Amino acid sequence: MVAFRRDRRGATAVEFALIALPFFAVMLAILETGLIYLADNALDTATNDAARLVRTGQAQAQKFDATAFRDQICAGVTPLLACSGVKIDVRTSADFSGAGSSPPLKADGTVDVSKLKYDAGHGKDIVVVRAYYEWPAVLNLLSKNSTANGTYLLASITAFRNEPFTW
Repeated sequence: MVAFRRDRRGATAVEFALIALPFFAVMLAILETGLIYLADNALDTATNDAARLVRTGQAQAQKFDATAFRDQICAGVTPLLACSGVKIDVRTSADFSGAGSSPPLKADGTVDVSKLKYDAGHGKDIVVVRAYYEWPAVLNLLSKNSTANGTYLLASITAFRNEPFTW
């Protein structure tokens, strides 16, 4: 029995087994958080690029509808986000103080698609462009930041005054 206690041949394997699960959980959480920030940044960039088309009147001149505008956003985020999951809300506002109205969300935190619209406005109108994406969570460690269905809601919002175009 004394010889068994002094035998240390399996100690490293036992120690690794004790710390392996927490170590890999932390590593997975770090990777998931990094991917979420990368996807959010890509959504912001793509939304701003597409909003520039509205601001300069190019979207209005090309007669964009909600699908065409969403396709412009998707062109910048396709490798990371499924285009079918990108939801857009483009609307005019009377002034910039009204541009910060609350997003069209249901009580569970998901996007209420029935309240989304596309109105790019005319020259000199104040326009608010919002893009949403529900990112599927692998680890739901940050449950207070996720929706009821276990996804993280990524949002990109920009408000601007259209240039004084006449078409």
